[in-house]
Amino acid sequence: MAGGFGAFLKGLAVTGKVMVDTVLGDGLVTTKYPEEYRPKPQRFHGRHVLNRYPDGMEKCIGCELCAGACPARCIYVRGLDNPPENPVSPGERYGFVYEINMLRCIFCGLCVEACPTEAITMTHLFEMSTSKRDDAIYTKRELLMESDGKVPHMFPDDPLARMSELDTADGWLRATAPNGVAAYEGVQAWQGTPGPASWAAEPSQDERDA
Repeated sequence: MAGGFGAFLKGLAVTGKVMVDTVLGDGLVTTKYPEEYRPKPQRFHGRHVLNRYPDGMEKCIGCELCAGACPARCIYVRGLDNPPENPVSPGERYGFVYEINMLRCIFCGLCVEACPTEAITMTHLFEMSTSKRDDAIYTKRELLMESDGKVPHMFPDDPLARMSELDTADGWLRATAPNGVAAYEGVQAWQGTPGPASWAAEPSQDERDA
């Protein structure tokens, strides 16, 4: 009985020490959100963006491969033939309708892998809370970057969203060593966009180890 009571006191002492350290700030491991933001991993999967080519044309060709690869069935795409006098994309078709249901999205990034033209990628933004279900359906109005490379936000006046994270390229753009082949290490395999995001390749393993 005495041994059990002693173990109880020992556990209580550990709990009390952690509580005191947390209150005093010495052992605090949480971040004072939203005043402070934790740095996100390089390959973080955040909100999607539909990219443009440097000349301003849309990269999406309406092929629907992203919708087919999506395990959550949250993407809906409808293609349309390009008007010959004023083409929207370099291909025969373009994404006339593009919608993502963010309530169903699991942010797996398979849509990014499936896209043959690098039209859809993901940013580092994840502040996307909303009080209406309809606002969680993102259309081309919210997803498609503007001609100057800026990415629109569903709620431009959201005090919690850091808009600069919309300009941060996601990890798939930088993981340029397919199947771990060392010959591809440090090689930029993705096309650029008019935006300010850095699409530079990941540093080599030696540089990371250093």
